[in-house]
Amino acid sequence: MMDSFVFPGMTTRVVFGSGTLAQAGDELDRLGQGKALVLSTPHQEADAQKLAEALGGRAVGVFAGAAMHTPVEVTEKAIAAFEKSGAGAVVSLGGGSTTGLGKAIALRTGADQVVIPTTYAGSEMTDILGETADGRKTTRRDAAIRPETVIYDVDLTLTLPVGLTVTSAMNAIAHAMEAFYAPDRSPVIELMCRDAMQAFKAGIPALIEDPRSQPARARALYAAWCCSTALGYVSMALHHKLAHVFGGSFDTPHAETHAILLPYTTAFNEVAVPDALAPIAEAFGGGSAGGGLWDFAREVGSPLSLKEVGITEADLDRAADLAVENRYSNPRPFERADIRALLQQAWDGTRPGA
Repeated sequence: MMDSFVFPGMTTRVVFGSGTLAQAGDELDRLGQGKALVLSTPHQEADAQKLAEALGGRAVGVFAGAAMHTPVEVTEKAIAAFEKSGAGAVVSLGGGSTTGLGKAIALRTGADQVVIPTTYAGSEMTDILGETADGRKTTRRDAAIRPETVIYDVDLTLTLPVGLTVTSAMNAIAHAMEAFYAPDRSPVIELMCRDAMQAFKAGIPALIEDPRSQPARARALYAAWCCSTALGYVSMALHHKLAHVFGGSFDTPHAETHAILLPYTTAFNEVAVPDALAPIAEAFGGGSAGGGLWDFAREVGSPLSLKEVGITEADLDRAADLAVENRYSNPRPFERADIRALLQQAWDGTRPGA
């Protein structure tokens, strides 16, 4: 007999396919927005300018200053540009940094958002905003943060470098992993997560072999949508807390941090909820969910150790202290010593259970 559950329904409009970038103007029109500010990182400024040109009179400018972990000082500059432009919407083109900036602007101004992801990291379907200030990352959830429209264009991922393909996919898998044991999960979300595991397991090795494979890119982008949706409808737990600690206080790269922590946080909670995480073990093999993810990460060339993102062994004590402040709910109770041991294993890069 199925447990009771609540599923609030999806409010974000999704446009998925090949060549769907061309529909950005139509989506702004559908929202009743005649003026939009295009957002990007400095690295993707040229692409943002091309999009602004394609939008014609709907684009009132480009702000290409989005930065990792959504620093508040960058948001303040972007809001000044947004208000000066007279725009009523933002079009966020890029990965999690640009999506985060769009969310931060929307939360403070009420702007509509059209998000166009170019990686698999997957914050676009969520009502979550993580921001950094004074060396700390804080996270909040609010309905006003959730984008109105997300446009997934498979063509935009064809040139995604293999390294970023791998780490952003592992980042997405982390969202689904936590959704499997979230207290507010539902059958809808669980089905999407199961599908995503299989799609990434088949899709990522295929993309390493042929990075421009349209079918493999479509499969991976579909999986990313599933994982992002899962994150948007469930509570976060220990894995995301640790990722926020390292990103906000040690300025580690977002996707790589998630990728490194994933096998270890999975193995840690698998002790308490092995049945909930069984779909991961089934998809990736290895005899366990944590071990299977570590094996897969090694197979596809994902980073396996915190050392690889500049964390020193001396940093682990401070990270453990921060991890037990303002705790997220978690299926397995823990003390600081438990977290310190988990982080040591993640720093050493050894296979969970070895």
